[in-house]
Amino acid sequence: MKKPASQLLVNFFGQFQHDDRVLVVICADPDAIASAMAVKRLLWRRVSQVVIAHTNDIGRPDNLTMIRLLNITLVPAEQVNQSRFTKIVMVDSQPDHGELLRTFGPSVIIDHHPETGFNAPFSDIRPAYGATASILTEYLRAARIKPSSKLATGLFYAIKTDTNNFQRKALIEDVKAFQFLFRHINAHMVQKIEQSELRFDFLKYFKLGIERMRRRKTKVFSHIGRVITPDVVVMLADFFMRISAVSWSIVSCRYSNRLIIIFRCDGIRKNAGNLARQSFGEFGDAGGHRNMARAEIPLSDIKDLVDFRDDSRLAQWVMRQVERKDRQSPKKETNRGPSS
Repeated sequence: MKKPASQLLVNFFGQFQHDDRVLVVICADPDAIASAMAVKRLLWRRVSQVVIAHTNDIGRPDNLTMIRLLNITLVPAEQVNQSRFTKIVMVDSQPDHGELLRTFGPSVIIDHHPETGFNAPFSDIRPAYGATASILTEYLRAARIKPSSKLATGLFYAIKTDTNNFQRKALIEDVKAFQFLFRHINAHMVQKIEQSELRFDFLKYFKLGIERMRRRKTKVFSHIGRVITPDVVVMLADFFMRISAVSWSIVSCRYSNRLIIIFRCDGIRKNAGNLARQSFGEFGDAGGHRNMARAEIPLSDIKDLVDFRDDSRLAQWVMRQVERKDRQSPKKETNRGPSS
């Protein structure tokens, strides 16, 4: 049974002392960024310092525009000296969601992904929620904090994107948070962030993705080789889902010595998180939600299985893994791992 937001807030505040130096660790996307902003606001004047660190490369134009317009300061996690901080908070992720995330031992976890079993002194994990930003909005309301226009805009946009305008899984609590935030947002800023999705150098990947697209009934596969940022693969996977006859979109790429595979599905008697984990969990980090998931595999770990330097063979290997596991897959809700 979920505890009241007021009780959770008391327990959350109880993790910190006034002289604490707090590091908030995120895998940066709109939900994680906005949730980290909310944590920083909640801890304002309660601790001596709050720093937000991101474990991933940030390349999507909407993410960069959000960071710029909302005036958010982020530092790469690789540059952080953990010994300088007395408390670590992880939002919209858990340590088992990635190799770099595993190097941090959080005192506090607030997330809406399925639980992975990491035992933090304080955990508020609600897999049924559409966005972590909805959980943090409840904290702000329980603390009687009126969010600034920038904070409200960030949280509003986070809920909007993580629920895909409430076309993905969401609860009435997500709707209530969305309605509350709407009264405080800068609508022009939301529009500017939403309209900053593409860069000119992304267009070549869309061309590649379409040229290399392979259909298997209602599934679409596409492997686009090496990319400058994995964010473009997320955008391609979402793009293919806009085609009326497509119920699965699976797009992969090579980035920084890793194979990255993005899963999207319509969620009707399907579970993207389960399929990602069952197809690729033995090779790396894999999992996510019912209709969106991600797998990241070190290329060195599959060198004996496939010539990963040959994009055609790598594409075929991805397709075989997915189709073989999909035939065997029980359609369950429970899963674990990163999503995008």
